[in-house]
Amino acid sequence: MERREYLIWAIIALMFISGASIYSSMPETMATHWDADGNVNGYSTRIVGVFLIPVLTLGIYLLFRAIPHIAVYRKNIESFKEYYFYLKIGLVAFLAVVQSAVIAANRGYAFDMSYIIMPAMGILFYGVGIIIEKTKKNFFIGIRTPWTLSSDKVWEKTNRLGSKMFRVFGVLAVLSLLVPGSLLFFIVAVLIGVVYLFVYSYLEYEKEKKG
Repeated sequence: MERREYLIWAIIALMFISGASIYSSMPETMATHWDADGNVNGYSTRIVGVFLIPVLTLGIYLLFRAIPHIAVYRKNIESFKEYYFYLKIGLVAFLAVVQSAVIAANRGYAFDMSYIIMPAMGILFYGVGIIIEKTKKNFFIGIRTPWTLSSDKVWEKTNRLGSKMFRVFGVLAVLSLLVPGSLLFFIVAVLIGVVYLFVYSYLEYEKEKKG
């Protein structure tokens, strides 16, 4: 295991330790979900509220550690391993921020949850945009459709476009805080973008087939 991987392990360990240290002081029923206006609309038991995110984070990280060993295109993943590391630590850091926000809200701190989550999500989206541009064809990371997986050229073109779109999504996530009610616009923009990338990869594949 590379030395820098210990940084990720340290973040995950801190998530569990911090959760255990405040567990007894948390309410029996915790707020764990908020709507677009920052109002609580979902609750969980204390053990779920405190430890679900750390457990989920550990599971995701272990999956990402396993992927290079089980992937069909192992050499392709190896070719962008530097960016693969950034993806792992970015996801773990994002989930650590979410856990911290949930704990703070349930300890009585008053703040709008969207002002924590949306900037963190914006940074994550922007980072993913940078990363997928560097990916090579594989079944786990990047814009994966039947057509990108059938052609290196289509993969490259689709992920290059996807890279630009995800960076735009990242900016939109942050800007959505400035305009009330624009979160729905952000969600719709992401959904349309995903559908567009799917169609784009098909059209590029057909274009390549026709020479």
